[in-house]
Amino acid sequence: MSTTYPTAGVAPVVTRRTWMAFAVLILGIAMALLDTTIVNVALPTIRTSLNADEATLSWIISGYALAYGLALIPAGRIGDRVGHKWVFIVGLAGFTLASAAAGLSNDTASLIVARVVQGLFGGIFFPPVTALIQLMFPGRARGKAFAIFGASIGFSTALGPLVGGLLIQALGETDGWRSIFFVNLPFGVIAVIAAFLLLPGGAEARGKSGVDFIGFILLAGSLVAILVPLIQGQQDGWPLWTYLSIAGGVVLLVLFALWELSVVRRGKEPLVPPHLFSHPSFTFGVLLALVYFAAFTSIFFTISIFWQAGLGHTALESGLVSIPFAIGSIVGASQSDRLAERLGRNVLSIGTALVAIGLIALWIVLVRVAPGDLTNWDLLGPLAVAGIGSGLFIAPNAQFIVATVDRAEAGAASGVVGTMQRVGSAIGIAVIGSVFFGNLPNSFKPTAAQIADAGQKYGAQGADAVKVAITKIVDHNLGVGFGHSAVLALAVSAAFAIVAFFLVFALPKRVSRGYEQPQQAVADENADAH
Repeated sequence: MSTTYPTAGVAPVVTRRTWMAFAVLILGIAMALLDTTIVNVALPTIRTSLNADEATLSWIISGYALAYGLALIPAGRIGDRVGHKWVFIVGLAGFTLASAAAGLSNDTASLIVARVVQGLFGGIFFPPVTALIQLMFPGRARGKAFAIFGASIGFSTALGPLVGGLLIQALGETDGWRSIFFVNLPFGVIAVIAAFLLLPGGAEARGKSGVDFIGFILLAGSLVAILVPLIQGQQDGWPLWTYLSIAGGVVLLVLFALWELSVVRRGKEPLVPPHLFSHPSFTFGVLLALVYFAAFTSIFFTISIFWQAGLGHTALESGLVSIPFAIGSIVGASQSDRLAERLGRNVLSIGTALVAIGLIALWIVLVRVAPGDLTNWDLLGPLAVAGIGSGLFIAPNAQFIVATVDRAEAGAASGVVGTMQRVGSAIGIAVIGSVFFGNLPNSFKPTAAQIADAGQKYGAQGADAVKVAITKIVDHNLGVGFGHSAVLALAVSAAFAIVAFFLVFALPKRVSRGYEQPQQAVADENADAH
């Protein structure tokens, strides 16, 4: 039997059952976060197994992020009306089923659809997590719960690439990638059953108006219309339809803004309250969220493909490359709250500066070190620095952005920030993917001069020696070609990080320690480190 929410005005009593329910919420979040980072190391094997083109690899990440972001706000609103428990269960069950569909995919189209559905349901079951933590725990215990919640985010993010690499290494390069989705199934089933039995039921608040579905459709349509050509344009040669689609997306975005204004005039609740953007600092803060996550999410998209497809390393070796960043992120996040209290906005400035410095250093390493000579050790320092910066920024950034609006608007503002973080992730992958794949050579075959040189050097040793030499030349060309693309892609990621650094200064210098979101609005809280 499930419990119910405590009576309004009565502090909830924390029992062993409360902590068991909390563990269910953490398990659900861990699944979603693992599935975000675990996929990066699987991209090259998916590329080989399904003969996937470059746009497909971008869609696997971008489609998930975009669907996730678009689901956040309506999911929070629905949870307020029907109960956060049921939204969590529906979202987690859908996510688990979509994971099975992704693992069973035999072509790229079905995999992309499964990933989009995964992202949609992931976005549905995240808002209830923060709402339920707020409802189940009183003051001090709530702080402890959110601290554990934050630590689990860092741990899950760090574990993802390593788990993915181990699974693919153990089950083979051909179909081992399917296991990164199947691993969700037993945990998903356990979590859904436990959620039904343990989570408190009921609805926290009954809204006067329903979800703004027309606004949702206009916003989703505009973002998809802009994102599709960004992903497909480079591969298709930027035909006329790509420009028309982007223009259509801009038109839909304008229509969305006009519609939201009309919703407000009719006294109903809009999907995105227009008056939030009357605060210039909030507008710049939302732009900061978009730009930073465009930089942050794209880093390992670039490195994973370069490390495996370009340099021929295994998925496990690719997963190990990301560990310094993940560990640095955990270290940074563990200190971010203390430093934010002491330094205020400067903690975000330091964080974005470290990310920019780390990415610039990483870019310098790739420029100066020949691809064939690169090792994990060459990337360790830059990635650790960028990881520490990311941890310092991600944990407190939403709090500073939301603090630019009135307290009564905090719930709606945090939902917008969360959505823009996911949209930023999708756009970042789309842009970086276009840069990366758009600059790959058409062929890695040895040139006539390289073949002649190999014949001259090794011809006396026989045909087999010449073949071995030519194979090495192909590997060299592959590394050089992918290395050149990685350099350009990382330059764009670094540029995003530099822009984010300057945008930080639009935020307030300090946030009051007493600044809290209203309970009924917490469901719109964003997935800060997702």
